[in-house]
Order: sequence, then C-alpha cells, then structure tokens
Amino acid sequence: MSTSSILRTQALTKTYVTGTVETPALRGVTFELHKGEFTAIAGPSGSGKSTLLHLLGGLDRPTSGEIFLEEVALSTLSRDALSRLRLGKIGFVFQAYNLIPVLTVLENAAFVLELQGIARAERVARARKMLGELGIEKYADQFPNRISGGEQQRVAVARAVVADPSIVLADEPTANLDSKTSLELIDLMKQLNQDTKHAGTFLFATHDARLLDRVNRLVTLVDGRISSDEVRDSS
Repeated sequence: MSTSSILRTQALTKTYVTGTVETPALRGVTFELHKGEFTAIAGPSGSGKSTLLHLLGGLDRPTSGEIFLEEVALSTLSRDALSRLRLGKIGFVFQAYNLIPVLTVLENAAFVLELQGIARAERVARARKMLGELGIEKYADQFPNRISGGEQQRVAVARAVVADPSIVLADEPTANLDSKTSLELIDLMKQLNQDTKHAGTFLFATHDARLLDRVNRLVTLVDGRISSDEVRDSS
C-alpha cells in the first residue's frame, strides 16, 4: 500500500437547515486517506456516514472546512470543474445500483467512458473486459431488469472502476443483497483493490459487518465526529 495521500479533509462540517431548525450532521471531521486503502466509515444510523461520503464525492458542499482530492481543494472549483473532476477521478457505487434501465449491461458499464469521450470501440472493449473480470460478461446484452440484484450491483461496480478512477466511493453497496451475494461482491471489490492493474482505493459507508471484517482501516463516526480510526493488517 502506498503512503501517498489521495484525499483529506480539514475540520469538515455540514449542517442542514429546515426553516429555523439547524441539524448538524458533521462536526469537524479531519482525516486522510492514502492510495490503495480499502477503508470503511462505520457508525450508527444518523452518525453522518452517507453525508460524509457525499461531500467527499463532490455531490454536496460542506458548511465549513475543506476537502482535498489529490491536493485539489474542492471549494475552489466551479460547478463544471467539479463535475469534470468527479467524472475523471471518482467512481461511485450506490445502494440502489442507479443503473440506466434503457441501456444494456455493457452500455451501463461503458457509460462513464462515453461521458469521457472515449471512442466507441475502445470503451466497448474496456467495459466488456471489466464485465469479464467481474464474472458477468454473459449478461452484456441484457437490460438491468432482467438480471438479479447482485448482478446489477456488479454492473455498478464495473461502471465505477472501468475508467480507473483515483478513488471509488461506495454507499452501503451490500445493503440490498443477501449474505452469499454480499460476500461475493466484497471479495470482488477486494480483488480489484489488490490487483496491480487497477490498484483501486475504496472508501465505503457501511454498517455491514461482513464488509467491516474485510477492510484495512475502519473509521467510526458517532454524532458527526470521528470516535475511532483503526488501521488493520492489510491481508
């Protein structure tokens, strides 16, 4: 595992305002993520896990504090520049898969490459290869509603990693899957993390004990603050 910093935060806060009611979700979160880490953010419901992940991915803006992705301060970016950074540097895996129903499995897996302007022949070849690595190439011409939830989530992982992003952010990726399928998906993501061809950096928001058992590092949030940060054996 490299020791180079890929993402860091400084005194990050997020407060939601509804009328005159202020609800703090994050209260001064400072931490650093290094290239190649396989890290989980855990904590009870309402602890701020998903909020933190959305801020790190540039899907929302913090109330105060700063986020640096490869030393670029997200607060300095325009909306268009932030969109370009997300497209080029960040892969997303969501609990609800978020596949495009009118696109085939192959087209979904290649979607980020299409947005990046990659030529059709290259993006099809890369997406098909990634589907093969995840064991779902046989579904390439199917539509998402014709495959299982576990297979759909593999497509979502393929879409997230096919462009070799700097970091993959995954929000409760196993929440809708049964135990066997969850373990298979966790093992696949672990392989992608350790594979020298991809050397992916993964950050999860999760309460799934099976995933928590497999990460190299566990950051625990309680009431919007980091209560512990445990580095584990990397095996």
